[in-house]
Amino acid sequence: MTLSFFDQFISPMFLGIPLMALAIMVPWIMFPTPSSRWMNNRMLTLQNWFINLFTKQLLLPLNTTGHKWALIFASLMIFLISLNMLGLLPYTFTPTTQLSLNMGLAVPLWLATVIIGMRNQPTHSLGHLLPEGTPVLLIPVLIIIETISLFIRPIALGVRLTANLTAGHLLIQLIATAAFVLMPLMPTVALLTTILLFLLTLLEVAVAMIQAYVFVLLLSLYLQENV
Repeated sequence: MTLSFFDQFISPMFLGIPLMALAIMVPWIMFPTPSSRWMNNRMLTLQNWFINLFTKQLLLPLNTTGHKWALIFASLMIFLISLNMLGLLPYTFTPTTQLSLNMGLAVPLWLATVIIGMRNQPTHSLGHLLPEGTPVLLIPVLIIIETISLFIRPIALGVRLTANLTAGHLLIQLIATAAFVLMPLMPTVALLTTILLFLLTLLEVAVAMIQAYVFVLLLSLYLQENV
């Protein structure tokens, strides 16, 4: 039976039970839990250093009010990086290749930033829909365009993460299939293809980390406009 390249993105099932929840819970189990000791081990020290560095860098342009989101942003960043990186391992599933999961993360967080802006400073938030000094004839058109761009933001967040990870996984599978087919026919070309596959895998590791950072960074920029 010929399998499709897109079969790797189907949510895994075992005895009729979807394993999506298990794939989402696994990253949290793998991280070391903080201890009550004064001195942490190397893994906890490295983890705390990374979280502090990322949080300081992300919250630098935000007001003091936006610092309440530090825990959410740090947790979301680690969660997305873990899911993206674990999905590169053999015989694993990447939940972030599912648009439903990414939209489930993007829409509530984006909506929370909008609600905060409308509640705390409604005049400033609505002012983004109409730039200052706009000609009277262009006011209705600009309001419609800015409103559409506002509602496209969560879609762009979810689609960007899904498309980048899906494209990378597909490309890796295509090149791996080509190397496997060319091995008995043209070993030299297969070896070059394998080297290309190794380099592409390193690039995909970088993409997995960068896309998680971009997702959280854009959320922080949306929050910055509303605090």
